Amino acid sequence: MDAPNYDGRIFRPVGNPPDAPTGRYHQNGKLIWAEFGGGRLYFGRLVGTCDDDGTITATYCQLATDGTTTAGRVTSTPGLTADGTLTLTEHYHRLDGTSGISVIEEVDPSLAPPCPESLSG
Repeated sequence: MDAPNYDGRIFRPVGNPPDAPTGRYHQNGKLIWAEFGGGRLYFGRLVGTCDDDGTITATYCQLATDGTTTAGRVTSTPGLTADGTLTLTEHYHRLDGTSGISVIEEVDPSLAPPCPESLSG
């Protein structure tokens, strides 16, 4: 698999569950950033880099709808499903010491999170 360009791609947890957080990714060279929200997340940001095989190394912070915040680092490795859908396997390590693995997949752009400008109030 060639390294993907993430610019403009939209990702959600595998299976596209209702009320799942959704992320809009951007890329400029090796620079990667994303904004995400939905479900229990009011808003989040991710900033990092992408290596030559498409692996993303980034830090993130997010604000949940209950007012709690979470921050950490993540390494996301690209893959493809049997039907050719782009996935990212995310190995995350939060500042509170917890860690885990999640998998997100590219979804239709109509599922994109709101632009940050539309969240102000």
